[in-house]
Amino acid sequence: MSDRTTAVLGDEMRLDQGGLNQLFFQARTHNTWLDRPIDEVVLRELYDLAKLAPTSANSQPMRIVFVRSDDAKARLKPALAPKNVDKTMSAPVTAIIAHDLEFYERLPKLVPHADVRSWFAALPAEQIERAAYQGSSMQGAYLILAARALGLDAGPIGGFDRAKVDAEFFPGGRVHSNFLVNLGYGDPGGLYPRNPRLDFDEACRID
Repeated sequence: MSDRTTAVLGDEMRLDQGGLNQLFFQARTHNTWLDRPIDEVVLRELYDLAKLAPTSANSQPMRIVFVRSDDAKARLKPALAPKNVDKTMSAPVTAIIAHDLEFYERLPKLVPHADVRSWFAALPAEQIERAAYQGSSMQGAYLILAARALGLDAGPIGGFDRAKVDAEFFPGGRVHSNFLVNLGYGDPGGLYPRNPRLDFDEACRID
């Protein structure tokens, strides 16, 4: 296949401007929300999209608690930094993005053609933690893009007490929280101007 043919095929597969706007250019981090719930069917569709994206050795270490009920919100609230309380309590759903430190136990299902479980199970604890954390961070980012693709808005936050969240939602010690993502239909009236981003030459180099 020639370089020209590859370029043409790449152009055909490229999202149109509307798709790029929805995922990136016009998508924003939301802090205020419309009074519109998210159905469980949508949450299941959201996960089914996010799970398709790559992770190391298809390890899929992310675990999610979708905090939606009043009871669950009350359990989450004490762990939130003060500035994050209102935006989180008013969100229809908050996804607790976490990682399973024994993710490798699922690898016989996820990679049935090879003994990948043994690759990870023999690693020192700190390397397992790093792999799990790295994978859940990637998957949490995929979840944000999947939410935007489904017409939802997202507001990721890191200001919370992880020990309190883990004790409340993951008491066994096997699963650790990473970050939170508020989900819903954002109120555009609550948006601030977009902050600057680094230019290519400030953040990248081509060696």
